[in-house]
Order: sequence, then structure tokens, then C-alpha cells
Amino acid sequence: MKAVLYERFQAPPKVVRVPDPTPAPHGVVIRVGATGVCRSDWHGWMGHDADIELPHVPGHELAGVVEAVGRDVRLWAVGDRVTVPFISGCGACAECHAGHQQVCLAQEQPGFTHWGSFAEFVAIHQADLNLVALPQEMDFATAASLGCRFATSFRAVVDQGRVRAGEWVAVHGCGGVGLSAVMIAAACGAQVVAVDIDPAKLALARALGAAATVDGTAVADVPAAVIEATRGGAHVSLDALGHPTTFANSILNLRPRGRHVQVGLLLGDQATPAAPMARVIGKELEILGSHGMQAHRYPAMLEMIRSGRLDPSRLVGARISLDEAPAALMAMDRFQSLGATVVDRF
Repeated sequence: MKAVLYERFQAPPKVVRVPDPTPAPHGVVIRVGATGVCRSDWHGWMGHDADIELPHVPGHELAGVVEAVGRDVRLWAVGDRVTVPFISGCGACAECHAGHQQVCLAQEQPGFTHWGSFAEFVAIHQADLNLVALPQEMDFATAASLGCRFATSFRAVVDQGRVRAGEWVAVHGCGGVGLSAVMIAAACGAQVVAVDIDPAKLALARALGAAATVDGTAVADVPAAVIEATRGGAHVSLDALGHPTTFANSILNLRPRGRHVQVGLLLGDQATPAAPMARVIGKELEILGSHGMQAHRYPAMLEMIRSGRLDPSRLVGARISLDEAPAALMAMDRFQSLGATVVDRF
């Protein structure tokens, strides 16, 4: 099969021919219909993820058709249209038994713990636990955009942030995760303040339901601007970028007893940012992490999409070929694209 492969971190990936995968007894092989190009893939290529062993095929946001099925799989058949959370649970640990596959103690992640979806085929383990059936009307590019950014944002807003109608929600960083969070929070009835440094992304955030925006380059104090816009501070605030500045701003713009949700990854030399703990203690703030979403929570999200309350297709940006994926991956640190870049031609 064709696949994007890199043999050294930060060295240009190449499109090469590699052997086709075979399904594990409990797994499947998916013919990839589309795969997203995500900043997490860039972090992996940079060498920020200890799970990656070289040589490596990246890619973790995927949708496609089941091509081959392991002998122990009961729920899926060749030809099924599927997607998969980017975190695959093992099905045997205490967290999986409690329904918390997103923090599985022996989790696997395509594109990180094993070869991913920047390829014609990808193997997924524990298929009966981890696969999600796709509605027939959903195209693969839209479905691929769900796997990391949109599903992660859904859990961050709905499950971790516990956003309620009428609350103010601040979203720091309007990339794929942040714009997804804007749309989802607005669909839940919240009033959203979107924060970014790119006017085009702020305009898209307004089109997706943001009630107010803050341009980080136009104000001297981002938390103060959010507090003014929300008349007292956000009830829930998300750092959707993953940077020490957005992390701190997200906490500092909360009203008393507010909830900060950390969604963006803080890696490398930014992995341990300073936290304004006096503010956290004095205002009884909550600091929550959010890490993907379980397969069994997808139906709630898919029902909101089916009903028209959510439209993730609006967040699909450039559609590129597999041959264009190496350049797109290496450029992920430049924050230039609007919407999710998706590989849909192999």
C-alpha cells in the first residue's frame, strides 16, 4: 500500500510503498476513505511523543470501510462504513470496564502507538469496543474530522465542562479544536467568546455561533477583555490551543467557581506551565483535562449532527491527496489553515 513514512523525527516524510496490514484476531483493517492532518501528528513528527517508534506512519483521524475482519470480531463485517476514536481502549483494564476508554490504562492510538492512517489501509485493534458506525449520509471527509478535533471538543464541552444553556464559555484558540468547541457550546445554548490572533478565524467563529470575539493582538489584557465581554467572567473556559499563555488566560478569565478545561496539548518545553494557583484556590476554580472521547459516547454527538444542531462539515477545510500530506504535516505549526485539512485522495 501507499503510505506517508518518516524514518527520523523532523526529517521530511516520504510517500512510499509498505506492506498491507493484516487484522489481529480482535481487530479489523480499514480501507481509509479520508484522514485528517492534525497538529497532534505534527507533535509526533517533531519527536514529542514517546510512544512513536521509527520508522513511522502518522495519522489518527480517520474514516473508511472495513476491508478485513479478525476471527474474534462479532459486531463488524467487510463493507461496513466506520470511524474510530483516536484512543482505542484495551477492553480489559479497570477504566475500560468503567466505560472510560479515553483514559484506558493500556490504550492504543493509531498514528502513535502503531502505524496510522496516512495510508491506504490502517489496522485497528479491539474493533468491537472501538469502532463507530457512520451514518450513510455522512461523507468520509466530515467523518474523519470527528475523530480527534470534533469528538475531543464534544467531550470537553459537554462531559468535562458540563456546559449549560445560558452560561458564558470562553474558547482560547480557534483552530480545529477551538472552532469545534465554539459550534458545540453554542448548540448547547451557551454564549461563546472566541479568542484568537487571526481575524479570519475570529470571523469564522462568529459564523459558527460565537456571541463575541477577542483579538489577542488588539488588547493588552486578554482575561480582562473576556471578563468585560461576559460581564463577570466565563463560567467555562477552554484552552483549545495548548500554550502557557492560553492556559493562564483561560484560568484568569473565569468567574468564581468557574471551570477550566485543558484540551490543547502542552508538550516539549511547554509541558509544565505555571498555574495561577492563588486564583484557583481563592475563587474555587476547577481545572479539568479532556482527552478524546469514548466510542459509546459518539451516538449523542451523531444525533446532534443528524438533527442539524451541529454541522461539522463546515469545519472541513482543504481536501488534499496523500502525495500532498507530507508538506501539510510539516506546515502544521504555522496556524494558517481555516478548518481541518483532510486527505481524501489516495
